Amino acid sequence: MEKEFNDVGTCVPRRHYMADTSEKIEAIIRMIEKGKYFTINRPRQFGKTTTLSLLMKRLFATETYLPLRISFEGLTTESYSSQQRFLDGFCFLVRRFFRVHHLENLLHYTEEQGRLETFEQLSSFMSGLCSASGRQVVLMIDEVDKSSNNQLFLDFLALLRIKYLDRSEDLDITFHSVILAGVHDVKTLKAKIRPDEERKYNSLWNIAADFKVDLSFAPREIETMLQDYTREKGIRPDIPAIAQRLYYYTSGYPYLVSKLCKFIDEDIVTQREEQNWSVADVEEAFRMIADEGYTTTLLDSLIKNLENNPKLYELITQIVINGESLPFTITNPVINLGHLYGMLVPSERGRCQIHNRIFEQRMYAHIMSGLLQTAYREVNGFSGPEFYTAEGLDVGLILRRFQTFMKEHHSNREDRFLEREGRLLFLSYLRPIINGRGFDFKEPNVADERRMDIVVTYQQKRHVIELKIWRGNAYHQKGLKQLSDYLDTYSLKEGYLLIYDFNKNKEYRQEQITFRDKQIFAVWV
Repeated sequence: MEKEFNDVGTCVPRRHYMADTSEKIEAIIRMIEKGKYFTINRPRQFGKTTTLSLLMKRLFATETYLPLRISFEGLTTESYSSQQRFLDGFCFLVRRFFRVHHLENLLHYTEEQGRLETFEQLSSFMSGLCSASGRQVVLMIDEVDKSSNNQLFLDFLALLRIKYLDRSEDLDITFHSVILAGVHDVKTLKAKIRPDEERKYNSLWNIAADFKVDLSFAPREIETMLQDYTREKGIRPDIPAIAQRLYYYTSGYPYLVSKLCKFIDEDIVTQREEQNWSVADVEEAFRMIADEGYTTTLLDSLIKNLENNPKLYELITQIVINGESLPFTITNPVINLGHLYGMLVPSERGRCQIHNRIFEQRMYAHIMSGLLQTAYREVNGFSGPEFYTAEGLDVGLILRRFQTFMKEHHSNREDRFLEREGRLLFLSYLRPIINGRGFDFKEPNVADERRMDIVVTYQQKRHVIELKIWRGNAYHQKGLKQLSDYLDTYSLKEGYLLIYDFNKNKEYRQEQITFRDKQIFAVWV
């Protein structure tokens, strides 16, 4: 069977090109060896189920551990309607696992126990199972989110906790290690069931160790996936450069890495004779996934989570649209929710940062679409053939026209409004011009909230526009250096500056600036 890049379900080594995550598996094994109970809570399609699958195979290969891997996705809503149905459902999942993996002695044990009717009987069942196994049993439960808002699941957690504590004092026999996997951590599930403040953070899973294994793909791990692919295809691309570019757009989000590779393999190189990959192919794959007419289950979920949480929508708007730099405080419920959904991560400076450039682009496009229909309808429709030339997009003309627009429509607005909304006005002005012909991408600038870089791609050409607030000539020179350095990352010699000047005696001017080896066209509004 020919391998492929997988974007659906669990990755299987014999069927899919996969990154070598053996170091991550070994790190989890070390936690198991210490008898830890822990939760793997990561966003959707972040490789949790694949990690459990690889971990299970690794444990089966030992003589010490016996994995017992089940998924609560296999429990129906009816399974939570009563204690009896929950116990029946749990035992069914356990028996099915033993049957599939031909563990006849344990299957016989479970069938011999008959039907369990109480949690006390379940406790005895667990102890007997661990004794009968002859090895240390590691319980792995996937999709614990399916049990949210249910008291029976809390009772189940409480039982595991009591047995864990009793084991520590040699008062009980139970699982050597327990791993719960899902998007939400157990504390979040607890909060959803008991929202009152007294119990909100009193989790029954306070026995759990911190799970610090990074499941995202590092560039070197992405390289192993590409090496697997290139060996099979007989090509010799610049693997390190391609891996770095894949990481640049995805920040190692496993699904997104595989998705971009799938685009390149199945939609890009198949359209040409040359099958070797290049960094330019990654750029094209990013353009494809950034296309607002394209969607996936993950991207649908991303936007759904935004729309269903108004406070999170506002927070993401502040970061993505307004370029605000906010401290990453995980105890803030809104920031915590954004982190839970994979939208937010802490930057190196401890500020809120969008997890990856793909998410940033898609959330930016969605929010801008809403603004153009409501608050910024006045700039929706500023498009025309004069902005497009045989050479590409005339960014200089766009800036000059925007300057005229600001002078005619906003010259009398108070500075407070323009400082807050001025950059958003430009983004709203730009969107209709390039929509359907190219795309604009706002680079995160958490290091300097007074500036914002926008990368516009049109006909395979890039144009970098820096938006900044006028703070005097010294700050201006610093901005020119920053823009010049940023242009170097794209090997560009031309760039653009849009400067918001809030001095009372300002003038709407334009200037062609030579800085180092760059030509920079600057417009003041």
